[in-house]
Amino acid sequence: MANSQHDKAVGFQNLHKGPRAFVIANPWDAGSARLLAGLGFEALATSSGASAGILGKRDGMVTRDEALAHARAIVAATDLPVSADLEKGFGDAPSAVAQTILLAAETGLVGGSIEDATGDKDKPLYDIGQATERIAAAAQAARSLSFPFDLAPEKRIPCWATKL
Repeated sequence: MANSQHDKAVGFQNLHKGPRAFVIANPWDAGSARLLAGLGFEALATSSGASAGILGKRDGMVTRDEALAHARAIVAATDLPVSADLEKGFGDAPSAVAQTILLAAETGLVGGSIEDATGDKDKPLYDIGQATERIAAAAQAARSLSFPFDLAPEKRIPCWATKL
C-alpha cells in the first residue's frame, strides 16, 4: 500500500535527522526512479539537469510546467519521498516562488530547493533583500501545506568567496 504524502514527508524529514548521512539519488525519469528504489535508496530528488536533458534542453531552460510534469512522473513511479530541484522557483517575484512551492506539493513532492541564481549573466545572484523575500514567500507557502514540506534554499557561492 502506498504511503500518504504526509507519511512520505515525515519519513523524508526523519532521514535528515538520522544518526547517519543518507544518499539521495537523482533519477532521470520514472524508469530510473524504479531502478533506484529497487537498489535500496530511501528517497529521490529530481535534477534540473536531468529534467532538461530528457527534453533535449539545456539546464535552466525548462518551464515550470515541464519541471513539475517530470517530478510528477518520478513521484508516481515509486513510494519513496521525492524532493525536487525547483531551480530559481520559476520566477523572480516572491509570489511566483510561493506558487511554485504550492504546485510542487500538488504533484506529490515532499520537498524542494530554490536557488538564489537569477539566470542573468550580468547579475548572477539576487541581492540579499530580494533573495530573502523570495525564500520567505516560499517558506510561508510550505508552512501552509497539510504536511511538512522540506524547503531547502540553495546558495550559489561566487568563486571569489571561496578564497575568503
